[in-house]
This record gives sequence, C-alpha cells and structure tokens, in this order.
Amino acid sequence: MSVVPSFRTVDESEGEELARIRVEAMRESLERIGRFDEARAKARFLSSFVPAYTRAVVIGAQLVGFFVVRPEGRGLLLDHLYVRPVHQGQGIGSLILAKVFAEADAKQQVVKVGALRESRSNEFYVRSGFVLVESAEHDNYYERLPQNVR
Repeated sequence: MSVVPSFRTVDESEGEELARIRVEAMRESLERIGRFDEARAKARFLSSFVPAYTRAVVIGAQLVGFFVVRPEGRGLLLDHLYVRPVHQGQGIGSLILAKVFAEADAKQQVVKVGALRESRSNEFYVRSGFVLVESAEHDNYYERLPQNVR
C-alpha cells in the first residue's frame, strides 16, 4: 500500500454516505445470492447508526471506508467493516483489524464479527485470526480471542 489511510471520527450527518459505502461494498455478495435490496441495505445500517462507535477510513480527503466497533458483553463486536470496492485488496481491511485487535488485546477482550455466508470476507476474517463459532441461514459468526500483550 503506497498511501496509508487514516482513521477519524464521524458525525450524524455522514450516515447517508456511510450507508452508500455499505451498499457499494456488499452489492456483489448480495446480488450473487439474490438478496440485494439497496433501500433495505441502507435502512438497516441507518437504523442502528451510532457515530460514537463509528470510524471513517480516509486517504487524503477521500472517504474510502468505515468500521463500527460496539461493546458487547465483555468483548467487542465488529459490527461493520466496509471498504469501497476500488480500494479493496490494498491492505486497508488488515489495517483496520490491526487497530481493533490492538484495542481489544490491551483490554483482553474477545472480538466478534458476522459475515454474509457467501461473502469473500469470510476468507479475510479466517486469514486474520478469527475462528468460526456458528453458521446461520445467511451469516457466519466468528470470534478472535485476545492475544497476550507484550
């Protein structure tokens, strides 16, 4: 990766743009299984959008993705991680996970994530250290145990 992205907080006014990024990133996977509905995908995100848990991923002034980490029990839920397709495969997702893992490991917290069963993101999460703990009709659920901090 030649240009390293940075992370920043978001505000309420960015919800619509983040929802568009979600749709853009999920479109291929949802179309493949016949479940793509742009309005539903946007509404689903916006109904639970909390800026305090959300971080934008930017390169220069360009918003290239975002992620949402929520507290869940004694761990963290990586509720969303989306990178615009044109920026995928450049290590941005791995940088996001490194940030999330560092925060979780410092507090010895489990990180949980769900992924659409037909999505390529499943391979990414397994390769990144997540372990499959449950499969449902449309989604797979993973956990990553905390690592020792040195």
